[in-house]
Amino acid sequence: MGASSSTQTSSSSSSSNAHQEEESLAASTTPLPLLRAAFSNLSVPSSLQRAFSLPAYQTLPPHASFSVPGFFPGILSQIGPSIVDLFFSPSTNDDGIDWLGFLRGYNRCCARASASSSLATLLRLYSMACSKAGIPPKLSFDSDDPNEGKIDGSLGASDLLALLWICWIMGRSLKVSNGGEIGKGVVVLPDVSHLVISALVACGEIEDDEGIWDFDVAGSEKCVTAQKFCMWVLSTAPNLVHCFSQYVQERVRACASEEGDANSSLPITDNTTLRDNLDTYLLTCGRAWAISLTLRNIGGEELLGQCFHGIGSELPDNLLYRSSIHGKGLTRFWSNVEGYHGPLLFLLAASSANTNEGSGSAKKWIIGVLTGQGFENRDTFFGSSGNLYAISPIFHVLSPLGKDKNFIYCRLHPSVRVYEPHPKPVCLAFGGTMGNERIHIDEDFAKITIRHHAVDKTYQHAPLIPNQGFLAVEASVLDVEVWGLGGKAVKDQQDKYKKRETLFSEQRRKVDLKTFASWEDSPEKMMMDMMSDPNTVRREDR
Repeated sequence: MGASSSTQTSSSSSSSNAHQEEESLAASTTPLPLLRAAFSNLSVPSSLQRAFSLPAYQTLPPHASFSVPGFFPGILSQIGPSIVDLFFSPSTNDDGIDWLGFLRGYNRCCARASASSSLATLLRLYSMACSKAGIPPKLSFDSDDPNEGKIDGSLGASDLLALLWICWIMGRSLKVSNGGEIGKGVVVLPDVSHLVISALVACGEIEDDEGIWDFDVAGSEKCVTAQKFCMWVLSTAPNLVHCFSQYVQERVRACASEEGDANSSLPITDNTTLRDNLDTYLLTCGRAWAISLTLRNIGGEELLGQCFHGIGSELPDNLLYRSSIHGKGLTRFWSNVEGYHGPLLFLLAASSANTNEGSGSAKKWIIGVLTGQGFENRDTFFGSSGNLYAISPIFHVLSPLGKDKNFIYCRLHPSVRVYEPHPKPVCLAFGGTMGNERIHIDEDFAKITIRHHAVDKTYQHAPLIPNQGFLAVEASVLDVEVWGLGGKAVKDQQDKYKKRETLFSEQRRKVDLKTFASWEDSPEKMMMDMMSDPNTVRREDR
């Protein structure tokens, strides 16, 4: 009797300690009252599956310039069941999960973990979804723990495309609804081929730059090993590892509210994704998302939210400048960005001749610059932070090296012309040194020159465009965009600044005749009279 009682007491104490540990771990990410409210709606496995199921997707032909792999719908439909089977252990009565099982599953998904562990969890989820969809698994794991173990195997180009789209859909699932039309339960897929090509190039699967321009991602048979892919994610798109944990947190929070009944609703996406495939701007959803995945200090969601604020309007408020609308040239550029003191995203599309195929062939590419501050009209380099981006046809991020601080150079013609024995260049530039800028844009915004990274000690060393080589590359500028990422407060300050400058300009143009003496007594009339008849005798008034 005594031994039995002691065993029961020990078991009860162990269970209590387990509850406390799991509750303490879960409370570090989400309040316990909210988790209890969600548990009351998600204690049945079928409810969990519906809560974590991803919405349907859609492309917008004929604007979509990519194809969707045939196996993608099957994998997408198995994400919800795979999350439940992989992370949430059922209780002994098979009627659902208990509170401890729910906490353990939630902590496996959302507890703070290293980036490599979070990425391993995401890959394990993708592998199980493939198995449930009847697709032979390409990845293997040497541990049953979802957060641990070595990953072996490989991922094809189409697998990378599907995995990136799953992460995109997870990030766009913000609310719950029963809708089925576009923007109501349906996610529009962006073009992320530049990210897939970046991974293939970084892993050594594409060695010839000529193969980048017309690369068919969905139809390619190239593969990358799991280890190389993980290295690419951690170095190029580190925020990708948080997509799954953030998705589970948002779904649990939604199901904790009254309208979050998981039995009758599916997640939906923000309708701002609808614009992506229309190619209206250089900054599409896929490109903005790729940039957001690289940011460690600035939140990716903030960038996405700012870039697509005011989507229903003809011209978004945070689009400060676009050369096709406001006109080309440094003066037009400056009149639109002056007074904006906040983070900015500068994008430029250009076309350069392909020397390998003859002068008649030209290739289009897009580069970008993310700055932590606004532009200034100065005769020296300035800035404290920034990133260079190769955006299309391949994606790369070049962060600061820390050796130099020549982030930005922006200089207009001086308002008062004076003699300068050594005149400073009038242009817009990024990186490098005076006369050897990494990126040089002339004052007419007609030509851009990109030099080899050897001249630059500010940004990391890597080519910005395919086939760059060691010689400077000159190209014709097609379009330029500048997006303000500082939010409404920074934009309002710029608007006030512009109003003040406009008021001062109007005041300087106005002439108040009351402040002048009469014409008869003015020096101007005396000079006119002397010029008309210089021999006239004039008496000086004394």
